[in-house]
Amino acid sequence: MTTPDASVRVSTLDNGLRVVTDTMDTVETVSVGAWVAIGTRHESAAVNGISHFLEHMAFKGTATRDARAIAEEIEAVGGHLNAYTTREYTAYYAKVLKEDTALAVDILADILQNAVVDDEEFERERAVILQEIHQAHDTPEDIIFDHFQASAFPGQALGRPVLGTVDMVRDLRRQSLVDYMHDHYKAPRMVLSAAGRIEHAHMVDLVQRAFGDLGADTAVTVEPADYRGGEHRESRELEQVQFLMGFKGVNFTDPDFYGASAFSTILGGGMSSRLFQEIRETHGLAYSIYSFLSCYSDVGMFSIYAGTGEDEVTKLIPLICDEIVRVRDDISETEVRRAAAQLKSSILMSMESTSSRCEQRARQMLIYGRPLAVQEIVGRIDGLTVDAVRRAARRLTAAPLTLAAMGPIGRLEATEAIAARLA
Repeated sequence: MTTPDASVRVSTLDNGLRVVTDTMDTVETVSVGAWVAIGTRHESAAVNGISHFLEHMAFKGTATRDARAIAEEIEAVGGHLNAYTTREYTAYYAKVLKEDTALAVDILADILQNAVVDDEEFERERAVILQEIHQAHDTPEDIIFDHFQASAFPGQALGRPVLGTVDMVRDLRRQSLVDYMHDHYKAPRMVLSAAGRIEHAHMVDLVQRAFGDLGADTAVTVEPADYRGGEHRESRELEQVQFLMGFKGVNFTDPDFYGASAFSTILGGGMSSRLFQEIRETHGLAYSIYSFLSCYSDVGMFSIYAGTGEDEVTKLIPLICDEIVRVRDDISETEVRRAAAQLKSSILMSMESTSSRCEQRARQMLIYGRPLAVQEIVGRIDGLTVDAVRRAARRLTAAPLTLAAMGPIGRLEATEAIAARLA
């Protein structure tokens, strides 16, 4: 195992909460956050969206601070506070000047342990989230990704939307939210991460005082992912066809993870990629086209997105399929090295940001159980070979196809015909 970066240290409190710090002596700020290993895939169908709802409610007041006080305290020191929910975790984070680190930790601890779910605030936020869902449904380039996920993992927690559904949000009871937070926000499922001008021992002391009494029960069930593939087609009066196609991918710890990342970069990861050059530059069939990996703890997806016109879609799909076939059979050393340079630069450039380093260390703790040394990651990227990338490409594009399309899709060929092009 590669030795962790000298700037990074990890401690575990008696209750199981892990504290990871990444010290940056050349900055004057600290990014700090709590990452909770609870997300959409931990929800039952009856409460789909509750993790996201809870994220909203955490900022609506505690026993000692109302919503306005939370906002005013953090902004009075020039800091900012935010949160987001994913399918596998929920994050609450702040960025402040180094001298205000204790305040940031105190506010995070307060909203995560002492949230008061006021009836009036609960109903107000229910209305806000319903508007958020409606807005997503009115934005084709956003909602198409939810349909795509649901088609890949039908009837499963991993296939359900992070925001939840209108019916679920309308029916959710306040007590369900309170119980969910009490049952799931436990110390062993949390990582407190900090990056910037911070000493590890000082951060551990702050976290111990703020989170030391947090419970240690960690009984949570996770439904195993079962990628099946499928399709969603929705005819809408739009100017463009929103199109996604993809396959079963890899998880973060898969031996083919870096090969798959390089393949995705070569195929559709930038302006020099095969798809951008062929689809946009040569044929002018799409303004936006790219490929990407979505990785989870036990599974993943490799996907291609494009937005194109009703007439152009008949030419676009065959060209995408042709490029997939070509790239998995004919990858050059030059392309592999260029993809490796892009992957490395993305990682190394992100190391200049306290926010990025804070998030990276937290996610590494949740995924791998340890912080990864930058040189370990760079070494794996530098070790990529043409054979490794080609192997990943063939593996990724051999799985059953998932397709989602929305807009004027009358001329879009059948999924079986698209799959046949890739055989």
